[in-house]
Amino acid sequence: MDPLSDILSLLKPESYLTAGLDTGDAWAIRFGNRPGTIKCHVVTAGICWLAVDGIDAVQLTAGDCIILPSGLPFTLASDLMLAPDDAHDVLNHARPGEVIVHKGGGSFAFIGTRFEVDGVKASALLGTLPPLIHLHEAEDRDAMQWCITQLMIEMREDRPGGMLAARHLAHLMLLRAFRLHLSRRAGDHVGLLYALADPHLGQAIKAMHAEPGYRWTLAQLATRAGLSRSIFAQRFRARVGETPIGYLARWRMMLAIERLTSGREPLGSIANTLGYESENSFNTAFRRVMGCSPRRYARTKAIRVHVA
Repeated sequence: MDPLSDILSLLKPESYLTAGLDTGDAWAIRFGNRPGTIKCHVVTAGICWLAVDGIDAVQLTAGDCIILPSGLPFTLASDLMLAPDDAHDVLNHARPGEVIVHKGGGSFAFIGTRFEVDGVKASALLGTLPPLIHLHEAEDRDAMQWCITQLMIEMREDRPGGMLAARHLAHLMLLRAFRLHLSRRAGDHVGLLYALADPHLGQAIKAMHAEPGYRWTLAQLATRAGLSRSIFAQRFRARVGETPIGYLARWRMMLAIERLTSGREPLGSIANTLGYESENSFNTAFRRVMGCSPRRYARTKAIRVHVA
C-alpha cells in the first residue's frame, strides 16, 4: 500500500455516530472535546457560523464540509452571541442515520459523523494537521457530500453488510478529505501528510513504508528521493518535523503497536520483522519512542479495552 493508505489502515476509524440535524431560525449548539475522535460535518442547507476553540470563527454555507482531526470543542450557531445548547442534550437520543429537528427546523441542516480512533496513533500520525480542515470548493463539496450521504443511508437502513459498507465509506471519506486538503494546502506546512505531497520526500517515505524492516541509511533514502544526502536530510526535517531515521523508528513503533494489540505474536518475532537485531534492541527503541516497554504498553491497552 501507499503511505496514506497505510496511515488510514492503522488508524482504523470506526463510525461511532452518524446523524443529521435540522434547525430553526435562532440556534446555537456546543460540541464538547472528544480526544481520539475525528469529526466530519457536511452542510446540506442554510448558513451558519463555526467557532472552533483557539481559532477564528468561519461562516459555512450549503455544501461546505469540515473535518476536525483532533476532536476539539466547537460551536455551531446562527448567531455566536446566543447561549448554546449542549450537543449531548440535542443529539443524545439520535439513532444512527436519523435527522434530529431542533428549534422547529427549516433554516439550517447538516449531516455529521464522528470516528473514534486510537488516540496514540492519531496523535503520532495526524497531530500536525490543523484543528480545522474546511473544504468549500464545488468539486470538493460534491465528493464529500456523496460519501457522507451514503454513510447516512447505510446507518439508517440497517441492511445486511451495512456495518462493513459504513466502515469502508468512513475510510473513503477521510481519504478524500485528506487528499483534497493536501492538494490545496500542502504549501510549506510541517507534518507527515504534507510531506507526502512532496514528490521527492514522498518517494523516500514510500520506501520506508514498503520495507519498514530494512535497515535504511540516510544515503539510501536520499537516493530514493533523488536528492543529495544533505539536501534530503534538511528538507525532510523541515517538512516532516523530524529526521528520516527518527521517522522510520516512529513508523516502526506504530506497526509494533498494531501487532502488540491484535494478537499474541512473540516480541522476538515483531523485533525481527521490524529490523531490530534482538528483542532487547527493540525494547530499547520502543521505550525511547513510546515512553514504556512493549509488554507494559500491551497490558495497559488490554486493560483499557476490557474496561471499555
